[in-house]
Amino acid sequence: MNEYVAIRAVIFDMGGVILRSRDETPRIRLAQTFGWTHEELIQFVFGSETARKATVGEITEEQHWESLRSRLGISPEEMHTFQETFWEGDFVDRELLGFIGGLRREYKTGLLSNAWSGARKAVTEKYHALDVFDISIFSAEVGCAKPDPAIYWMILNQLGVQPPEAIFVDDYTPNVDAAAALGIHAIRFINLEQVRCEVIARLDGRSGC
Repeated sequence: MNEYVAIRAVIFDMGGVILRSRDETPRIRLAQTFGWTHEELIQFVFGSETARKATVGEITEEQHWESLRSRLGISPEEMHTFQETFWEGDFVDRELLGFIGGLRREYKTGLLSNAWSGARKAVTEKYHALDVFDISIFSAEVGCAKPDPAIYWMILNQLGVQPPEAIFVDDYTPNVDAAAALGIHAIRFINLEQVRCEVIARLDGRSGC
């Protein structure tokens, strides 16, 4: 029988977990402007080679957007509108942040995000979402991204915990699987109530809700 290891840290992803799209209407409208489906728009913004490079800090976020602007053949002003519309439906889950803040009274808290160079500024100044975390790591700042095991070890080391002492929450299955492979208690985010229930269960030493 395996000895129970107490949880000492809880780590969360940002995009798709804390910062989510509540209304897809602006993106659907934007996609229609270019004769695309919603899925094609998402692929254009997040699936390009420049998006990959921006995620690991090989280029800046501004360079990524400029590459997309060049491909679209639109003016800088039109690109500004494009970006504003693309992010228009996003919101920060304040209830989830409150839950994380409550956890911080007893556990270390971390943010592990695949994000471009402007993410820390946006999360700090626009969304005010970093105050509940002891440690925050953005992929563009460290040169690697989930599901690379190296980035999980970075945050574990900064939090001063071993994999069995940590819970990790992410909405993207490959990232969850990579964390689990290291021995981290990994939870796939579906919704707030589900994650809150599963995190509390793990903290109590139970396998599920």
